[in-house]
Amino acid sequence: MDFNIQQQKAIKHHKGAMLVLAGPGSGKTTVIIYRIKYLIEQHNVAPEKILVVTYTKAAATEMQQRFLKLNVIGGDKVIFGTFHNIFFRILRKAYHYRLEQIMSEDEKWNFFKKLIIESEIETNDIEEYVKDLLGEISLMKNELLSLKQYQPINFETELFQFFVKKYERYKAYKNKIDFDDMLTQCYEYLTLEEQARKYWQQRFEYILLDEYQDINQAQNACISMLAEPQNNIFAVGDDDQSIYCFRGARPEFLLQFPQKYENSEKVILSVNYRSTEKIIKLSEKIICHNKKRFAKNMYGERGEGEKIIFFTEKDAYQEAERIAYLLMKLRKKGIHYSEMAVIYRTNIQGGIIAGALTQKGIPFILKDKGSNLYSHWITKDLTSYLILAEDIYNNAEFRRIVNKPKRYISRELLEQTEKSDFPLLKALYASPHLRKYQAQYLQDLEAHLIQIKKRKPLEALKYIRNIVGYDDYLKQYASFRKASLEGYLEIAEEITQFASVAEDTESFLNKLKEMENEMIQKNKRSNMEQIQGVTLSTMHSAKGLEFEAVFVPSIVEEIIPHKKSETSEQIEEERRLFYVAVTRAKSILYLSEITKRHDKKTKRSCFLKELGL
Repeated sequence: MDFNIQQQKAIKHHKGAMLVLAGPGSGKTTVIIYRIKYLIEQHNVAPEKILVVTYTKAAATEMQQRFLKLNVIGGDKVIFGTFHNIFFRILRKAYHYRLEQIMSEDEKWNFFKKLIIESEIETNDIEEYVKDLLGEISLMKNELLSLKQYQPINFETELFQFFVKKYERYKAYKNKIDFDDMLTQCYEYLTLEEQARKYWQQRFEYILLDEYQDINQAQNACISMLAEPQNNIFAVGDDDQSIYCFRGARPEFLLQFPQKYENSEKVILSVNYRSTEKIIKLSEKIICHNKKRFAKNMYGERGEGEKIIFFTEKDAYQEAERIAYLLMKLRKKGIHYSEMAVIYRTNIQGGIIAGALTQKGIPFILKDKGSNLYSHWITKDLTSYLILAEDIYNNAEFRRIVNKPKRYISRELLEQTEKSDFPLLKALYASPHLRKYQAQYLQDLEAHLIQIKKRKPLEALKYIRNIVGYDDYLKQYASFRKASLEGYLEIAEEITQFASVAEDTESFLNKLKEMENEMIQKNKRSNMEQIQGVTLSTMHSAKGLEFEAVFVPSIVEEIIPHKKSETSEQIEEERRLFYVAVTRAKSILYLSEITKRHDKKTKRSCFLKELGL
């Protein structure tokens, strides 16, 4: 096999630390597996002394299979695994853990769901609540912070500590550990047990790390200890593709590698075998504006390639329709749908794109599981008002929105009146416990429902949000949950815009149901395996993938870069996300912007200005 000069230098590296900066499409996996072969065949390194660590089980398996095809004698003794897999191996030897002692994600999820219900914690979406909670617990442990040290982002400190203490007691009672514990317990064990540390240091004499830019505090601390004292650590990564800071990933570990390992070598894999020269030049033009990075000057081997297309549309819906039309055009040119992708910044954008593709009968795969704009609790709340306007005695819908916004109808009062044979609203009026001010709120609600019924869906939803006060309710709820109000308002706004295509409530609700079912089907993994379609993916989930043709939509301020990004570090991460999206394209790249969003004029993205557009 032919290797370029930089690849050869990396493959032939023997002892000591080396940092391999591997740009997009530069053949990093090939370099890793051939370096293992070189160590065994040229330096007589015992295969069982070599450890290869990557992030996902799928990546580790794929790398191992590719290596085994090289038919290296004793190659099956090389250890390939994820961080969790390797750390559990160490803990199993130390504490004799069994596989059945690992807490499954389902058990963990169900424990918290049950605890939230039993604690009578108010939440509109228990799944979202659990997801945020598990994310924060992982972040705390990945950062090696104690419960006292950690400042929660989405929860009150006292409430967060209550959840964690209950969970720790539950695990102790069940004699189980979870994936986060594997990191923290391994760190504690290697720190405290000198003899054990020496054993594992001799066991793994050569360590090869993939995706080094995504390493977190706990992983880095453990690997650093395992690599001592020889420091035969071969770290492969790309600081320009570090996009998981929200999960605790620390790109600074990669940037500080030359200082940490003073005599380390550095090699840059600067040949991009994936993309055409035009795409590479554009991506370099994007990322060069980041200050905290290693310069790479990537170049390609596939020629100039096709011109990059940039277009502007009025809003996200017209943009999605144009993308659908262009996808069909590319298909007619002979490119398979499975070789095309639409890569966007937020999950909500995916719902709009999916809607346009569904209308045109274009098959697609949703890369991000579980995100369904059309069945979100905010969508359900808004449609409850519409249904109630048509049928004021619909108990389920009435119960859903009676206190959205607050009308001071207590849970006890609702439970008492539910025992009656009358519709809930009638029963409330008849209740001796109903106060005068509560009755007034119910009368106001009835008056609002009459107004809602007179309007087309778009105007009705605007009325619910602004006149009835649903947006004010979202403000209060976001404050109570320590959640993002912008995120909630964005969902409400997208559903409001979605209503603009419907003439009446019935057609709007039918269209919503159709899209909800479509997204549920696409979210099923079995379906994903059967369908060969266009990949719809967030920028985060697109990392590591490649496609003939890529679309990056809605490149405007507040989306790309995202409105949550305020600091220079956050803007740099947003630029890295944009870079990752663009570098997924092999041959064809479409970039687009919109001029209106949520009935307001958009502002051109600072990233487009940097490109000189």
